[in-house]
Amino acid sequence: MLRRLRNRQGGFTLIELLIVVAIIGIIAALLIPNFLDALQKAKQKRTVADIRNVGTSMMSWLTDQVAAAAAGQSTTDTVDLSSFDLVDYDTVNNSLSPRYIQKVPREDAWGNAYTYWLTEGPFNKDNLMAIRSNGQDGVSSGDTYIATSFKPTDYAEDIVWANGYFVRWPGGVQTASN
Repeated sequence: MLRRLRNRQGGFTLIELLIVVAIIGIIAALLIPNFLDALQKAKQKRTVADIRNVGTSMMSWLTDQVAAAAAGQSTTDTVDLSSFDLVDYDTVNNSLSPRYIQKVPREDAWGNAYTYWLTEGPFNKDNLMAIRSNGQDGVSSGDTYIATSFKPTDYAEDIVWANGYFVRWPGGVQTASN
């Protein structure tokens, strides 16, 4: 009888192990979606910060080009990026780096390339500069944007900055249902 008692104290039963595994599984099922959402929020915030930094450096560059009065004159509710001068990354980086920004980011936090528009002269037109991130999905939703915010949890939305202000940005009050 002493031998049977000693064997009983040696470990856990299969039922006890299954209960522990089930509890760990439930906790993981609850935490993983929150973790993934937090990861996407962080990427979105980094992208907004990158765009804001490049936009600020573009405005500084424009001020030095003696055309600051032209920027922001056309602060309309709709922006059509097809009316801007599309440039490649190297053109923007060579114009702004290192004097206005250390290095212009090539990609957003999701790994998608930014799209840049920058007029190098003449500066007598309304649409001088813009930056766009195509969001998490990497697909642009077009070239025409109505100035408004979108739900912060809609990570596929484009983030657009043009002529000194954000045209499309994550905004609004974040709630548990967002």
